Amino acid sequence: MVDGTTPGDRLDQQLDFLVEIDKLKTIVRASPIADGSRRENSGEHSWHLAMFALILADQAAPEVSIDRVIRMLLIHDIVEIDAGDFPIHEAHDEAAKEAAESAAAERLFGLLPADQGTGLRSLWEEFEAGDSPDARFARALDRCQPPLLNLASGGGSWILHNVTLENIDTRVGIPAKRGAPGLWDRVRHRILPFFQTN
Repeated sequence: MVDGTTPGDRLDQQLDFLVEIDKLKTIVRASPIADGSRRENSGEHSWHLAMFALILADQAAPEVSIDRVIRMLLIHDIVEIDAGDFPIHEAHDEAAKEAAESAAAERLFGLLPADQGTGLRSLWEEFEAGDSPDARFARALDRCQPPLLNLASGGGSWILHNVTLENIDTRVGIPAKRGAPGLWDRVRHRILPFFQTN
């Protein structure tokens, strides 16, 4: 190969990366799984969001590439292996979070062959920026999934963090509407009775 690595070296790097990202299954999130029996892990969350993109593709703007969105969602939380999860309804230092996630991205995507690592890092950065149509839709799905799980589990992390409908509208609704307005309207309609009765 041009960069001095052999096909075997490349394959070893890819396999090492795939083993390393198994650690994403150990990162426990604030949201429960739908039956409320335990909290979701970040590996499960990433898979579930990829399924959201596949099933809810008709909610995306016409210019959105669902294949790119699925790829984006599969990698969007990989940095949590090193940086940890930052629940949306907990206070945290945003600058420290960004620095930790950037360092994690450098290390984790750096495990791959340069062409793959650079490409995936770029895709992750696009998701984080949230400016492209693909990223806006991916981020909307990322915002819509936890409310559905919290509702299904009887309140989940909403109860734990004393979440109000105003919190949801501000922290979840605004980015969700930006990427999938019709989807967010329906999700909000479904969760509204919970906040009206609790």
